[in-house]
Amino acid sequence: MEGKIPAYLYDKNNSIKTILFTAFFALLFINLFQPFGSRDWYPDISDIKYFASSSLIILTGMLVVVISRIILIACSKKRELLYWHYALWILCEIVAMAIFYTLFAKFFPKDGIERDISEIFRQSMINTALVLLLPYAISWLYFSWKEKSRLLEHMEQVQTQEVHAKTLIAFPDEKGDLKISIMLDNLLYIESADNYATIYYLNKSNKAHYLIRNSLKWMEENLVKDTSLIRCHRSFIVNMDKVKILKKEKGGIMLELDAENTPDIPVSKTYYDSFMRKFSQYSV
Repeated sequence: MEGKIPAYLYDKNNSIKTILFTAFFALLFINLFQPFGSRDWYPDISDIKYFASSSLIILTGMLVVVISRIILIACSKKRELLYWHYALWILCEIVAMAIFYTLFAKFFPKDGIERDISEIFRQSMINTALVLLLPYAISWLYFSWKEKSRLLEHMEQVQTQEVHAKTLIAFPDEKGDLKISIMLDNLLYIESADNYATIYYLNKSNKAHYLIRNSLKWMEENLVKDTSLIRCHRSFIVNMDKVKILKKEKGGIMLELDAENTPDIPVSKTYYDSFMRKFSQYSV
């Protein structure tokens, strides 16, 4: 209980999802199952009126959770939240909502059965604990699963990139004859000129190049799939693993590579969307 709680428990978007799911769960729980004989507390009202009244009470009571989660998010930005902090926080939410429902049931309804306030509070604590703890537990499991899936996907991407870095890329000419093979980890970029392409790569840490008679279009269709290579311009294919800086200038997006004596590589409007999708995978 001394450990730090995972960030997804107080993430803003996840908090909103938790509140909406809890409200939906509470509406179903109270109106469909009518726990602890709650329908008998108001025997003289119609089912429709009971549904409307209980729904209004539940949604109003959810304001306690909304306020609580806003404060929780604010507190998480100022200090680390431990498991016992979070457990205490939820307990305070349960007590606060139970007090709200107790006061509402005691003083607002005029056609209900008169009950002792201690009995109302006891029932409210039980109902509120179920209404909050069950959806909280489900949300926690769901967010935990999503987080683990995201981390697993990221690990697989990293492993894939490491495998790709060790991949040997074979470059044939337009006739299909193999001309040169280069380790992907050493490949910088490819520049086209008419029917030729110049392959720039690192050879013993020095920049080198090789001219080959073939088109960038053929390379894009046959060599870059499932690798870190991406077409970013009519004249360029770049190795994303070698991009050090992406900067936006007046002329558009420019890429600075992690190698000496290499020019900045432009990203054209035609290839901008596909490039940014690829880039997002390397920005996780």
